[in-house]
Amino acid sequence: MNKKRISIVMATAMAASMAAVPMTASADDTVELTFMGWEASPLETQAVQDGIAKFEEQYPNIKVNYTPGLAGSEYNAKLLSSAAAGSLPDVMFVAAESYRNIVAKGALLDITDKFNEDYPLDDFIDSSRTIMDVDGHIYGISSCTVSPIIYYNKDVFDAAGIEYPNADPANCWTIDEFREVAKQLTTDDIYGAYGFETEDGLSAQLLSNGASRYNEDYTESTINSPEAKEVFETIKAIRVEDGSAPDASTLDAVGMSATQMLETGKVAMLLTGSWALQELAAAGMNVGMAPLPSYGEVLTTGQAHLHCISATTEHPDEAWLFLQFLSGMDYQGALTKSGLWMPNRHSMYEDDMVAQWYDDSVHGDSYKLMLDYFENAVVDPTAMQKSTQAKDIVKEETDMYFKQDQDIDVTLENIDTRVNAAIQEVLAG
Repeated sequence: MNKKRISIVMATAMAASMAAVPMTASADDTVELTFMGWEASPLETQAVQDGIAKFEEQYPNIKVNYTPGLAGSEYNAKLLSSAAAGSLPDVMFVAAESYRNIVAKGALLDITDKFNEDYPLDDFIDSSRTIMDVDGHIYGISSCTVSPIIYYNKDVFDAAGIEYPNADPANCWTIDEFREVAKQLTTDDIYGAYGFETEDGLSAQLLSNGASRYNEDYTESTINSPEAKEVFETIKAIRVEDGSAPDASTLDAVGMSATQMLETGKVAMLLTGSWALQELAAAGMNVGMAPLPSYGEVLTTGQAHLHCISATTEHPDEAWLFLQFLSGMDYQGALTKSGLWMPNRHSMYEDDMVAQWYDDSVHGDSYKLMLDYFENAVVDPTAMQKSTQAKDIVKEETDMYFKQDQDIDVTLENIDTRVNAAIQEVLAG
């Protein structure tokens, strides 16, 4: 299907979602759906609740009971235990890194036939399509895409008389150029950069330098390589050798989050997920955005949670209507417009669709220069991992390297050994 045809299909599907005719039903016929997600931030939770209100206006005979709760690994663990117990909610967020494990338990409704009737799979960008597709079957619809990028405080750059990073990926900084600017911006009161030691952008940095997290079918950890070693040593050098970055304990000591450090000018540049734009825009910050500095290949990674239906739901038709709504412009478009999400479909990067979600007061000028960068993001290997333990293992071992000076060779060897053991446990059933 060519791109123009995809755009027409997508626009038609979204228009249908926006103009859906409400069902008519008596109060006695009301269907209640349970819906679970995570408590990422008050802004995100409110956005979800606002979307639910719109859905209930369109379908007054469907009541959605939303439960935001845990986040991160705690949410994933709860979902996995609920799947094992057969007590999943009707509809739920499923983190990309847990999706395949929950599918393997038979806990999610196979929506392939319904999906193929309403959505062209080729319209989804490569990273989202790769995550959704499990052996030719679809068990959840990718909610959006999110990518690690660089945010910078324009006021700090202006005060130092330093030119802003170039938002055009074709002319973005190399890692060496980035380090030099970070050192120039570092003073007694300001750190030049933060976030490179966190997991948000680790995969992208490794892939940029030609390192790999896994083999082709994700059955073996392959992180122990000279290319990966170079990336880890460079990341640590930004803090230890250059003195350009604080460690996490510094943020704890001052009682600020990373985005607050950026907002207050305590940090000049921050590597974090694209979702941070919603908070930064709401704060009215004078912020700019740029691609990640390149180790070789210019790229970022893409992934995001999926919206899925429980295999044991008693209301599959109503749950499917809700999933369709969550994929339409009333919901996905609104959250993209707020800066929380980015579009996960090629058609949403067409000019006519961009005009519907792009907000100059939120996205600014630099964001438009990065649209191809986001659309062509490489799938984050974490989203394809065979074992849900893998992400935690990588965090534990990299923390030992960054925070407790564990030898880098030991760190990389430990990751491969531990992750491979976890993968084999999964493969053995």
